[in-house]
Amino acid sequence: MMQRLNKSFAELKKQGRKALITFITAGDPDLAATCDLVDTLVAAGADIVELGVPFSDPLADGPTIQAASTRALAQSTTLKKIIATVKEIRRRTEVPLVLMTYYNPLYRYGLKKLVRDVCDAGVDGLIVPDLPLEESAELRRLAAEKLAIIPLAAPTTPDSRLAGIVAAGSGFLYYVTVTGITGARTKLPDELSHSLDRVKKISGDLPLAAGFGISTPEQARTIGRHADAIIVGSVLVKIIAQYGASNAGRQELSGRVKALRQALDSE
Repeated sequence: MMQRLNKSFAELKKQGRKALITFITAGDPDLAATCDLVDTLVAAGADIVELGVPFSDPLADGPTIQAASTRALAQSTTLKKIIATVKEIRRRTEVPLVLMTYYNPLYRYGLKKLVRDVCDAGVDGLIVPDLPLEESAELRRLAAEKLAIIPLAAPTTPDSRLAGIVAAGSGFLYYVTVTGITGARTKLPDELSHSLDRVKKISGDLPLAAGFGISTPEQARTIGRHADAIIVGSVLVKIIAQYGASNAGRQELSGRVKALRQALDSE
């Protein structure tokens, strides 16, 4: 339930630490492996895990996550099967779990049934990049206090609109650090620190998480100074693309997450 997310952020704030949110695509390389990979991420220091729901037209995603979606879909991964996988993950860990999904799979599943099923399975929140604020009322109403509907904002979002997004959102605010698609970047925008400070003033009590492009410990450390959390995905998905869920892959994944965790904690 949403309380896991709120509790996680509250505890980290008390400790003066920032949240590390890690993303992997559910079903890549297969759903059994997804359970093991979540174990690896949590053991290495992830505070929250995002599971991507593979979709045939992932408009916000770059080549790395698009390829992961294609691999997962080839394994017949569906939203229904992912929800069943979350039940298995919940037997192993209480880490907050968030599904990142496009609206089409949710609409086809049926919103009322979806909210019931994901809550029963142990999902804590949904991120839906292609669902604008104006069209999210029904999902937010059904989710109520049970499930966080995590809003997104971008560098192009004006302050007035941002205030409305924050007021309607729950869980945390996902701030997209760049205008564009997901993917590891060697350099993030020079004005990002200033932008995050501006957004933080508006987001108030809703924790601010920065994602898109973050891949190195140095970037994690820098952005962690201006946000409550960082979100890392493509660089982890690349490791899975290369190694699958083999022992070598899990060691590589663990090492990368530990380095990010250490950088965040070194502030």
